[in-house]
Amino acid sequence: MSSIIFFFILVPVIGLLLIGLNLILAPHKPYNEKESSFECGFHSFLGQNRQQFNISFFLFGLLFLIFDLEIILIYPFTVSANHNSSYGLTIVFTFLIILTVGFCYELGKKALNINSKQSNNSITHSGSILKSNYELVKSINKNINNISLIK
Repeated sequence: MSSIIFFFILVPVIGLLLIGLNLILAPHKPYNEKESSFECGFHSFLGQNRQQFNISFFLFGLLFLIFDLEIILIYPFTVSANHNSSYGLTIVFTFLIILTVGFCYELGKKALNINSKQSNNSITHSGSILKSNYELVKSINKNINNISLIK
């Protein structure tokens, strides 16, 4: 069997295997906002306009760029691997070690943790447990409407 035919068989098998593992092992905790349809012109949820983003989103973006650039910087070394000496290999390993130490530092500081709606964290408001910020704002608006009706 030639190597091309082997890869045409191996790649779909690995892809289907990984998709199957994801379906079996991944947590599935849907919530209303996640399952709602989103279209152009869809009104945002109350209280979400002009809110500040968590800094973790920016850290994820920066880490993606750093590791994406890492691949671009290592590519010339891999293309010319036949002509590189041990000095080139040492430089590449030093570069990878520096990036790995930085990534481990980020993990150690827990800078990459993002509070998810899929976690068990809930927001408490006036004795009731709410599942999202949308329900919190909705309950506050309901309380405001009730107060205005009393007056």
